[in-house]
Amino acid sequence: MKKVSIKSPTRVDLAGGTLDLWPLYNFTGGAKTVNLAISIFTYADIEELPGEAIELVSADLNLKKSFSSLSDCLQAKDPELHLLQVQLKYWQPWLGQKGFRLSTRSESPVGGGLGGSSSLTISLLKAFSEWTGRKFSSTEQMVNVAHNIEAEILNTPTGTQDYFPAASGGLNIISYNFEGLSQKVLPIQGSEIEKHFLLAYTGKAHHSGLNNFEVMKGAVGKDSKTLQALYDLKQIAEETSVLCQESLQNPKVLSKLPGLFQREFKARVQLAPAFSSPEIEKLSTIALRAGAEGVKICGAGGGGCVLIWAAPSVREGVIQACQSEGFKILPAKPVDPLPNPLPN
Repeated sequence: MKKVSIKSPTRVDLAGGTLDLWPLYNFTGGAKTVNLAISIFTYADIEELPGEAIELVSADLNLKKSFSSLSDCLQAKDPELHLLQVQLKYWQPWLGQKGFRLSTRSESPVGGGLGGSSSLTISLLKAFSEWTGRKFSSTEQMVNVAHNIEAEILNTPTGTQDYFPAASGGLNIISYNFEGLSQKVLPIQGSEIEKHFLLAYTGKAHHSGLNNFEVMKGAVGKDSKTLQALYDLKQIAEETSVLCQESLQNPKVLSKLPGLFQREFKARVQLAPAFSSPEIEKLSTIALRAGAEGVKICGAGGGGCVLIWAAPSVREGVIQACQSEGFKILPAKPVDPLPNPLPN
């Protein structure tokens, strides 16, 4: 029996988040985002079933639904099926009348700020591409489809940066300009980022869609505070991009990253006060007091995960200090570029 199994990494964003939303990067004369694929994965498995039967299984939603056909599945009104139904609607012309079981799961905490839903969208696209034989011409094309699918699912503005690490792995520098976007992928194994990387979960979910929509309204309304914060984020992302590329020859330049994280925090709080939270502030204080050099809030903040920049010599002390206050340290590490970003 035919079977396809796909897994995709999630990500930690290092700089430039929010600027990947169209048309915000046009308001700042172009922009860059920098993010890092990590070993917290999403999974999509498709296996053949007899006849035309369709079975949808989501481990995260504790959901298992069976349908007599694809048409029957697409007509179901259950809101928990919406994400999978939008995917199936896109793939319908290539699926034919053959039955299958689609199973999904994610290792990302709910509302973790790690781009879990974007990673799952890429896992599904890769799985169905391999299942149907319908190829994507480029990573950019696959990302564009993912971006539009997720916008329909979430009914809110969505950016594009989160799909690239899921598709390609590695350290991603994504540039946005008049001609669209382009991606540069850098290796990560053995780097200072890998050595200093530590990921903690605050225990509180974040709400990126709400924050992004408020930013979009402020920018379109020409709010000077919003626009200045976006310009500041652009500059910080440019500097982060330069550091990451220079680090290939001179790893020590990444010692400047914690300072950029601090500047980014100040700009983001100006952009959306809900970016921080009592949980984030407490975690930051504990980590820095234990010897960490910096922290970076993941995603749109307000909760979710936090990247802690900690030297190997203080790592265990930082972990113990965070855990003693009830914060969860996630078993994640950076993921190198994937050898085959596009499905076979």
